[in-house]
Amino acid sequence: MIHSIDDLLKAARQGEPATLAVACAHDHDVLRAVAGARQEGIAQAVLVGKAGKICEILKELGEEESHFTVVDAADDTDAAQKAVALVREGRAGFLMKGLLPTAELMRAVIDREKGLRTDRLISHVMMYEVPSYPKPLFLTDGGMNTYPDLEKKADILENAAQCLRALGYEQIYAACICGAEDVSPKIQATVDAKALSEMTARWQPYHMVVNGPMGLDLAISRAACEHKHYGGEAGGRADILLVPTYEVGNGIGKAMTYFGGARSAGIIVGARAPIVLVSRADTAETKLSSIALGCVVAQNQ
Repeated sequence: MIHSIDDLLKAARQGEPATLAVACAHDHDVLRAVAGARQEGIAQAVLVGKAGKICEILKELGEEESHFTVVDAADDTDAAQKAVALVREGRAGFLMKGLLPTAELMRAVIDREKGLRTDRLISHVMMYEVPSYPKPLFLTDGGMNTYPDLEKKADILENAAQCLRALGYEQIYAACICGAEDVSPKIQATVDAKALSEMTARWQPYHMVVNGPMGLDLAISRAACEHKHYGGEAGGRADILLVPTYEVGNGIGKAMTYFGGARSAGIIVGARAPIVLVSRADTAETKLSSIALGCVVAQNQ
């Protein structure tokens, strides 16, 4: 079981390095992370994008061009399609977003004929290592599905459960985050959370307990649970935070990063292979951790 970002990096180093296809790799932080992944034995990379710029940045970073495969691309669309094709054809095990809009990459991913689409919903999972919490928190979905209905929330939660199982989790606790613990027909998030908590047969194969609706405080604080007399099994020990909308997920995630000093890693799941996707503002360290997360999930799913 993965207990920290360092555990994640250690797990990714085991076995043969995976091959990563990077779309629009002509970016300093992306290439710094990819070079770090190569140096640590986590992944080899095929770098797709502006070949001249990629080679220029590699030289600035003190990296040998011969350590990588560089594929030239005419523009963002061409780069996304070529990187996706590498994964589809089995020449790379997973995919990474470089310096291009997420929508551009995802158009290539969900292409019915040439993409990586499956019958599963595609969703985003972010892993946070928060200094004040004793284990990683997995937040979903703060990036892909904006206002999911009940069916999509169930798919998002199942995607996260599959991700955690790939990381070695034998018991999973999930909290459906809402503004309060009471179910109100006027607040759809609370109605959905209650319904999700009752889908026990769906969660049983993952050894996952789902509780909700519950506030963020109850999900992560045993003291709050005792004070409010909350007895749900996931109370105070959540592994997964399922958020009702992407704004909630985005806000909680950025608060953990900027206010809480959290380390993080993020991937998209539900496609044929994991897709490393983090913010362009994220550091090379976060990008490296995300590569490690994608590598471990790709190897174990």
